[in-house]
Amino acid sequence: MAYSDFVKFLNQLSPQDRKKKRSLLSRPIQQVDFDRIKNVSDLVDAYQDSSIQARNLGACADIYVRMLEDKERPTIMLGLAGPLIAAGLRKVIRDMIHHNMVDVIVSTGAVMYQDFYQAQGAEHYRGSSHADDVQLRDLLINRIYDTYVDEEKFADFDTLVGRFAGTLEPRSYSTREFLYKLSETIDDPGSILVTARKKGVPIFCPAIADSSLGIGLTEHYFQSRKNGKQPITIDTIRDNYEITQLVVKSPRTAAFYVAGGVPKNYINDSIVMAYVFGRSTGGHKYAIQMTTDVPHWGGLSGSTLAEAQSWGKVNSKANFCQVFVEPSVSLPLIAGHAMQKKAAKNRADLTLKWEGEQLKEFKIIKKNTKQPPAKKAAKKKPR
Repeated sequence: MAYSDFVKFLNQLSPQDRKKKRSLLSRPIQQVDFDRIKNVSDLVDAYQDSSIQARNLGACADIYVRMLEDKERPTIMLGLAGPLIAAGLRKVIRDMIHHNMVDVIVSTGAVMYQDFYQAQGAEHYRGSSHADDVQLRDLLINRIYDTYVDEEKFADFDTLVGRFAGTLEPRSYSTREFLYKLSETIDDPGSILVTARKKGVPIFCPAIADSSLGIGLTEHYFQSRKNGKQPITIDTIRDNYEITQLVVKSPRTAAFYVAGGVPKNYINDSIVMAYVFGRSTGGHKYAIQMTTDVPHWGGLSGSTLAEAQSWGKVNSKANFCQVFVEPSVSLPLIAGHAMQKKAAKNRADLTLKWEGEQLKEFKIIKKNTKQPPAKKAAKKKPR
């Protein structure tokens, strides 16, 4: 008996099973074809019919485009964690803000500090992950995997942050308000902090103490106490209050997680905190995440977005996807895909106005996409 006949003998499929089989085998994997690929957007589109993490990346990119084109205009909340600026992603993030592709940022202190560091004219340098770290220490060079930074400049800028804090009125500040004021001390068009200020995109940094910004603020606190002065305080519970106002005033929300950590959980918790205002938002309408963390250790950074549905943080009918690819690779592809498709071209603008901790205005301003009628050519008078 031929093997093919043997298989058919052992597995006699019913007509219903045959129909189901045909359905499951109806969509072939498409081979990535560079004869048809002209740019980043084409490549990411091709990934959508590919497999493994390429398909997940393509799915995340597709969901991001849908976020940007959704007529309900969900408020897009961008979570930033990891060595993103050291990896060369500063301009990618800055351009996302500039092109109206993100509305709220929740970041680690390190990302914002490294933006501030570069705004002072300092750089991140190509290094080696196999460096002699004892020698680097002797030379006052700090290593971030295969990237180097100058510890002497870090020390200078930590102190600069502390001195800036000393110029502020000694009262309580949310991280949003503090970072806004810090951004006014720099004028770098390539800065995330500066671009966010100019575009009205609030930046929250709930774990600000765990960074060089926190070191600078600690120096301010020490010097203030030493000299008998009142230091400023950073009130992260006020952060909760402020970001939840954004959530409850938004028609819908969407989450874009670059890595995980505190920003991911904070954006998710902002949905839960809506109950304080007597609201249930139903959870994020869209959510995407790029990470190298995995679910089976039980940590938040690698937890699935489906798990977040059990908490009500992601809507039960949400479009969501995770790609397990490190952000220095995945973020430029996903953001570049949306930029090249001009997905945010007709996206309404969002205007926010704060008075202290109160969000006094949340206004969506739709763009006029209708083209004015073409003028008719004037008829020439006969001579």
